[in-house]
Amino acid sequence: MSNQTKQWGAILVMIALFAMIAFVTNLCSPMAVIIKNQGEISNVLAQIGNYGNFIAYLVMGIPAGMLIAKFGYKKTALIGLAVGTVGLLIQWLSGQFNAQENLALVFTIYLIGAFIAGLCMCILNCVVNPMLNLLGGGGNGGNQLIQIGGVFNSGAAVACYILMGALIADMTKAKIADATPALMIAIAIFVVAFVVILFTKIDEPEQAPVQLNLVSEVMGYRHFALGALAIFLYMGIEVGVPNYVNLMLCDEGIPAATVGLIIAVYWFMMLIGRFVGASIGSKVSSRAMVTTVATATLVLVLFGMFGPAEIQVSFPGVDWGKLEMIWQPIPVTIFSFLLVGLCTSVMWGAIFNMAVEGLGKYTAIASGIFMTMVFGCAVMMAIQGAVADATSYMTSFWVVVFCAAYILFYAQIGSRVSKRAE
Repeated sequence: MSNQTKQWGAILVMIALFAMIAFVTNLCSPMAVIIKNQGEISNVLAQIGNYGNFIAYLVMGIPAGMLIAKFGYKKTALIGLAVGTVGLLIQWLSGQFNAQENLALVFTIYLIGAFIAGLCMCILNCVVNPMLNLLGGGGNGGNQLIQIGGVFNSGAAVACYILMGALIADMTKAKIADATPALMIAIAIFVVAFVVILFTKIDEPEQAPVQLNLVSEVMGYRHFALGALAIFLYMGIEVGVPNYVNLMLCDEGIPAATVGLIIAVYWFMMLIGRFVGASIGSKVSSRAMVTTVATATLVLVLFGMFGPAEIQVSFPGVDWGKLEMIWQPIPVTIFSFLLVGLCTSVMWGAIFNMAVEGLGKYTAIASGIFMTMVFGCAVMMAIQGAVADATSYMTSFWVVVFCAAYILFYAQIGSRVSKRAE
């Protein structure tokens, strides 16, 4: 506890960074609504923000571990914050050009900015969890700080959709520049975090070097290799569901501010799920947990696709121009999609737990590989977007069904350990 008291500034900053990782990452989905209205843009192309952000994980996953091994957590965090600030500034710069006249230029600059910001998100993801554990003194204290950080992470995702819904206003006239306030908030947090971390003394443990030759060796463990694929596909569920529900509702003409509040429910469900997962994690096995949530995901998504869409309920929204509450009719099936947030909330941690079982000395490099698998989001977003363009938004959710079915297979069969590291 004394360690936490002495380093409270660093603890608060790490929790703030945990939140900003979600805030900046989730900007990509509402930004897709803006991008789609810059011209004749397909659903596949509208996801360029997600492509840039998540492909960066493929590039930076293992190098981020190398940075930590060479420079330590503090300096690596500072590097990440500097990189992230540059990425956000470039995204802001893309909004300063007229998309009607320079669409290719705007897209190129925005993609570069999203990619650089993604490098930052990958670096910070590799820093924040172990840093909070370290600052909490390890054990229960470290776990408590990580769980608190996770709650703020989900809360920031909720705030992102609400804020972006308010900023977009008229979707048919929305421009990238409309997101300037959100980008400036993120930049301000990064700058403050940089200054606080720079002047905070952090006692760091000695880091072992990251050995790339271990990559091929760890992939020889069947349960880990299948687990890495599970994480790859999991990203298609976590981001795909709220992203394409968001686009679907906006295309149906529902006001962006109301859509923002609707999608925020998904991330609020994740927040609740993390509370529940943390409370039962010591009593329920990872296999039982993933089996349950993967099955629930299949049921919820299929009900969302084939349930009685004619049954509607009124959902509260806000007309920010008039500061008035409005009530928007929403198909009850949409709420089935939103409840998937409860399921995705515990998938990452539980899949990771099963995948690294018995890996011993390979656990560190396995964590780096897991981080690179986050780029699966970019791949799955493109696949679901292509299906949506070729058929319909609702049909595209078969991609999510496939991902959930594989995760169920992994929980029941693929995760069983066939050999352990010596």
